[in-house]
Order: sequence, then C-alpha cells, then structure tokens
Amino acid sequence: MRFRQVHLDFHTSEHIEDIGKKFDKKQFQTALKKGHINSITLFSKCHHGWAYHPLKANEIHPHLDFDLLGAQIQAAHEIGVKTPIYLSAGLDEKMAHRHPEWLVRNLDESTTWAKDFTEPGYHKMCMSSPYLDYLVKQIEEVCKNYDADGIFLDIAGVQPCYCQNCIAEREELGLNPYDENDVLKHAETVYKRYAEKTRAAVDKYKPNLPLFHNGGHIRQGRRDLVNYNTHLELESLPTGGWGYDHFPFSARYCQGLGVDYLGMTGKFHGSWGEFGGFKHPNALRFEVALAAANGAKCSVGDQLSPSGEMDMVTYDLIGSAYSELEEKEEWLDNVESVADIAIISPEAYVGDLSTGQMTKVDDSGSGVCRIMLEGKYLFDVIDFESDLSKYKVIILPDVIRADIDFAKRLREFCDCGGKVLATGKSALYENSNEFCLNLGAEWIKENPYKPDYFRPLEKIKDMGDTGYIMYGNGEKIRCIGNELGIRENPYFNRTRAHFCSHQHTPNSREYGGAGMTEGKDGIYIAWNIFADYAQSGELHLKQMAIFALDRLLDSAKTLKTNLPAQGIVTLMKQSDRLICHLLYASPVKRGNGIEVIEDIVPIYNVELAIKTDKKINKVYLAPQKEDIDFTYENGYISAKLDKIECHQMVVFE
Repeated sequence: MRFRQVHLDFHTSEHIEDIGKKFDKKQFQTALKKGHINSITLFSKCHHGWAYHPLKANEIHPHLDFDLLGAQIQAAHEIGVKTPIYLSAGLDEKMAHRHPEWLVRNLDESTTWAKDFTEPGYHKMCMSSPYLDYLVKQIEEVCKNYDADGIFLDIAGVQPCYCQNCIAEREELGLNPYDENDVLKHAETVYKRYAEKTRAAVDKYKPNLPLFHNGGHIRQGRRDLVNYNTHLELESLPTGGWGYDHFPFSARYCQGLGVDYLGMTGKFHGSWGEFGGFKHPNALRFEVALAAANGAKCSVGDQLSPSGEMDMVTYDLIGSAYSELEEKEEWLDNVESVADIAIISPEAYVGDLSTGQMTKVDDSGSGVCRIMLEGKYLFDVIDFESDLSKYKVIILPDVIRADIDFAKRLREFCDCGGKVLATGKSALYENSNEFCLNLGAEWIKENPYKPDYFRPLEKIKDMGDTGYIMYGNGEKIRCIGNELGIRENPYFNRTRAHFCSHQHTPNSREYGGAGMTEGKDGIYIAWNIFADYAQSGELHLKQMAIFALDRLLDSAKTLKTNLPAQGIVTLMKQSDRLICHLLYASPVKRGNGIEVIEDIVPIYNVELAIKTDKKINKVYLAPQKEDIDFTYENGYISAKLDKIECHQMVVFE
C-alpha cells in the first residue's frame, strides 16, 4: 500500500447531464502530479447506483457516453499511479426505487439512512435480499475487465434488519424474527455471507487482490470483522463528525493488528460531498502528519465534478501536504509502535463478541485518549486478545469489568511486575462486585451522591488541599491499602424541592470513603474520570490520571518532553532505529462545534529524552538529516530542538 492516496468520490445524479464531458487525460495527470499522488480510488458504481463504464451487470450513467473509469485507469497507470476501484455496496438509490423490498427495514418498517422516500437521501440495501447477487455480478465484471489495483466496497457492516427477506430467513433458521439477540445473530450471518461472496467475486478473476469493506469506523474488539479485509482504511474526517481524537485512538488500536492501514481524511472544510469547500492547508498538513506519526499511510478524500474535470485548487491543497510527506517516507514504512501503556478499548468491552451488540461506553475512550495525548504518554489501544506482557501499565477505563479468564491474565501481568490503573466499575468481576486485583479498595455500593467531591491526600500537580467537583458516576469504596485521596459528600442531592445554589450542592466536607487507593497491583479511582473528562475537560480530572500513571510508571517512563498539552508525541521503531514524532497544532471551535486548524504556531526549545538500552551513535532531524547534539544520563538520551513547526521527526540510531 502506498503513502499518498486520494479517494475520488463521484456520487452523481441521473438528473445531471454531460457527465465526464470535460475529462482530459493530460489535465487528470497534471492534477495527480501536482498533488504528489501515487494511488487514487476511482469509481465503478456510486451511491446513486450508476456505473461510470459499460458493463452487463449494471447500467452506465444515462448521461455518460464513454468509459470514464477505463480512461482514468489508463491515465493514472501511464504515470505510475495505482487505481483501486470503488463500488457502493450498501447504497444503490436506483435499485432502492426499483426494488424497495430489497431495503433494510427498522422494526417499524421505516428505512435506514433516509427514513422514507419523502425527503432527499439514500436508502440502505439489505444483503439478505437478491441485491447481494446483483452486487456480486458487478464486482466480478469489474475485476474481469479492468486492471484494478484493489477493490473498495463502501457502506458495509453488520446491519440488523426487519425486512421480509430477513424475517423469513430467521424463521427458516429457527430464530425468533423479532428477538433482538436473534436479530443480531442473524445480522452477523448475513454480513459473513456478504463478505465471503464478495471476496469470491474478486478472487474469481483477480486472486489476492486487495479488498476493503468500509463502514466508517474499524470496530475495536472485532478481529473477525477485520480479517475480511486485506488492509484497513480508517475513515476519520475531523470536521466531518469524527473530531481530532478519533484517529489517534483508532490508529493506536489498528497498528497492533498486524495489517497495513491508512488514515483517511478529506480536503473538505466539512465532510463528504461538500463542493467548493476547502480546509486550510495547515489543517491538511497536520492531518497527513498525524497519520504518518501513527504508522499509517494516508488518503485524502475529494469529489470529482460531474464534468470529469479535476479541480486544480484541490490538488494544490493536497500537494502542499503530500510534498512534505513524500520527503519523509524513508522513515515511515515498516514501523512498530513503542508503548509503555495499553488501554483496554471500551468499545471492545462487549457482552458477546459473536454479535454486533456493544455495551454503551459513553465517552470513556475519547477521554482516556485525550489525557494520554495531553500527558505525552506512549500508548496502544488493545482488545481482549492482545498480549499484555509487552506493556508496563494497563488502563481499564471506567467500564471494563473482568471475566474469569481476563482476571487471570491481569493477575499474571501484575505478578510479572506490571501495574493497572482502573476507574469506575473497571476491575470488578463481570458477575460480582468484587475487585479481581489488589488495588487497595473494597467495593461497597454505587455512590448515592452525584455530584460529589475529591480531596487529594498526596501532592498532585495543580491541585491543592480542597475538594474538587466530580460530576461523573462514582463508586463508594473502603480503603484496604494506601489511601491517596478521599471522597467528600455534598450536603444533599439536588432535587426540585431540595436544592442549593445555581448548579449543585456545596461540599459538606463530610468523609464519604476513599476516592483513590493503591494496592500491590495498581491504583483505583472511584469515578468515571475518563468519560467525565471527555464531557467537561476539567483540569483536575487529567491531573488525577497523570498522578496515578506517573506513580505507576515511576522511573520506567520511556519518553519525556516539555511539548505543550496540545502537542502530540509518538515513538516508532524501524529496524534498528527509533523515530520520535513531535506534532503541534491547536484546533479551535468554529461555527456549530466544528474543530478547525488554521494557524501553525512554531514551538521553540522543545526538550526530549528517550530511555533506551540501545547504544545510540547519533541523533538527527528527519527529513532534514541534520545532526543534533545529545547527552546520555541516567539511562536517558536527551536532546533539545530549537524549533518545531507542525511536524518534526527525531531519529535515534
């Protein structure tokens, strides 16, 4: 898989004429060169259901009179650019109108995406209907007739459905057609059949051709779903609803799966389908660098004009980011992450991994990711199949209860010197309210007060001897180890008839039990601090977590830096060298809650220290290949950077 890709959307209505009339091979090639692009995903079939080339299994767009896909492939291949081919799998508006009996139905028989046909929008197709065979024939024909470098199938995933096809099939299988668990079980079966049939369709003419099923997010904890793909494409447009925390958290999970993957952002100020919308060049520079810093290749989303003419402003924008990426590729390929900490993914915490049913985890994942980034910790995100032994600390954020097997693995991890940070209901057994580890705490009950207060007993940075408001859910515990902080109760809970002040009841300073405890296996914090941090961003929540992690890591922390909170740092191993990525940009809120990056402010006098047993002969900046001075003391290689601007790599070899 290549580093500098474009995903060229082309969802084009039958009500638009002169499709592709301004396509010009030279202009197309000029755009790709200008954008420094070496792979571009091109369209066979769009969400409207039309093909952009002649074929028997589908209809060409009614206003297209030549083989646009073939012309694009030829033009790209002439200049060494690869061409994966896109087919809309889950959406096909043409067939939605012709065969409404093929649509996914909710329990009330409304449709999905667009709820009916009274408003503009797409309608999702059901893969238990004859639509699947219709799609498979298209894939076969594309693979037979075109020199594809991969197949990208969009809008795919486990989809509960109450259409008549699904109801009838569930009855045939002896399942209750309306029972939620049986519906989910059947949805898994339908998706597996879809994945197997589409893979067979590709292999019929192009064995082992790369294939990816896009569902907008890579499900954590579902390695069985991941395995239907040859690689992963992490759709994550920060301004399109994903935000800037989504990609780092997903990337830190995906890198541990052992498959090639890329980060997909977009050129749009907003999201897909925004014609005439452009993000600031600095935003795209940062997003491309963020992908690189997390071991990912990169793809930028664009949407082709119905005319077939490439927008040169777009490719100037992409080129400004990809020209930098091209210079860095020597230090980006075949890397693995270096991490002190592993976060058990809240998303991976499900009742039964054989179904698509997930436990609601609120914002625990987002909150723990944000604290890890701001605290400059080296971390991976893992699931219950991951090897724990390579880490120094395991974080169980807010909701991670343990079954017998996982509890045993955690105890083995701790017996070998590892430590655990658990919050909220984490580290309690799945079927009882006893802790599976010695974290210095004994569970009593759910705390009856909300909110309440935390008072530190140890010196915590930026926290004094006072009670700090805790809005999130809490657990009432008894300390049986070392008490690091206590809970203080409010005078009473706020009700309609019984309240005080504007927001919540003041602190009574009444002792309410332990709030943070320490045992031989780690530290426990009795609130959902990570979900709370995602909601409120209060400084003391972050400082509580940082205090606990620094205490658990002690002198074993691999990386230290004075990079400001908004900066991001990762450490990658590539063969016999270490590569540290330092990034800095500050997203700001614009409009209706959209985060944008505009200004890239240089950061000066950045200190960096790496703990390594490897003998280091030189330290230099990449891609500049400029040597920098370093010192060795107390097991740390230390260096100072005069300036970083957006993204800087520091190589230790």
